[in-house]
Amino acid sequence: MPLNIKDLAIKARDFDTGERIPDRYAADHGNVVPELEISGVPEGTVELALIVNDPDAPLPNGFTHWVVYGIDPAAKTVGGQARGTWREGPNGIGQKAYTGPQPPAGHGTHHYYFWLYALDTSVSGEPTREEFLAAYGDNVIEQNRTVGTFSA
Repeated sequence: MPLNIKDLAIKARDFDTGERIPDRYAADHGNVVPELEISGVPEGTVELALIVNDPDAPLPNGFTHWVVYGIDPAAKTVGGQARGTWREGPNGIGQKAYTGPQPPAGHGTHHYYFWLYALDTSVSGEPTREEFLAAYGDNVIEQNRTVGTFSA
């Protein structure tokens, strides 16, 4: 999958890249879905996808916290109070939902990557993060991310 970053951008409303994610978004403190702003969607985008992953989790592929497909390229936000026609794929515990940060106690600071993908095709079904990356990597027009941190 090429790393194409031009104009596509994703930004969390309540924390900047590299900052601690507020507690209300954590699994143990409300599990509220953060509101994410989208801009700079490239021409030719058929749909957007969003994957939230913690590569610091002690698992071979990290831990996937949220998988979202079918985001309208005209959408300005995803998550939070925004409602759209998107659909969710399975996260790391097999649920089709957001699950917030919850690193193991004493495990230090974890990094949560909110990856936004602009695709030249629609995603079929509800693939896991790994299935999506394997099947749709060549369909990524552009991608970008923001990163928040959290520790127990």
